[in-house]
Amino acid sequence: MSKKLVAYFSASGVTAALAKNLAAAIDADLFEIEPEVKYTKADLDWTNKKSRSSVEMNNDKLSRPVVAKKLGNMSEYDEVFVGFPIWWYIAPTIVNTFLEGYDLAGKTIIPFATSGGSGMGETNEYLANSCKGAKLVEGKVLRRNACADELKKWAEEIMR
Repeated sequence: MSKKLVAYFSASGVTAALAKNLAAAIDADLFEIEPEVKYTKADLDWTNKKSRSSVEMNNDKLSRPVVAKKLGNMSEYDEVFVGFPIWWYIAPTIVNTFLEGYDLAGKTIIPFATSGGSGMGETNEYLANSCKGAKLVEGKVLRRNACADELKKWAEEIMR
C-alpha cells in the first residue's frame, strides 16, 4: 500500500482547511509549506504591483521564497498531493521552492488548488521543472467546502 502526503501552502487559511479535509478523507499525512517570512495582508494585495506577491509572480517567476522548515521523511511517500491558492494562473513560487528541495524520483505529484474564480491555468507548465524524476499529473481546482466523499472520489480517480 502506498503512503500519501498532502503538503500545502495557504496564505489565508482557505487552502489549509481544504488540505486538512483531503488528508483526512484519503488517510494521508499532512505538511504545511510555510514561508520563512510570513505574508502580510499588504504582501498579498494583487492590485498593488509592488506588493510582495505581485513582484514574485509577475516580475520574477524565478524567485523562490524560503521555506521555513523541511519535511524530514519525503522518501517515505509515493503520492504527494500539493495544495495552494492559484496566484496569477499558476502556483505560488514557494511551491516550486518546496518541490525543488527534495528528490522526487519515482513519486507521483498531484497538484490541487483553491481559487476565487480561475482554473489551474499554466500551473503544470511552471511546476514541471521543479518535479524532476516524478510523474506530475494534471491538477484540479477544488471547491473550498468539498466534502470528504467528493475529495476521496477525486483522489482515487487521479491515482488510477
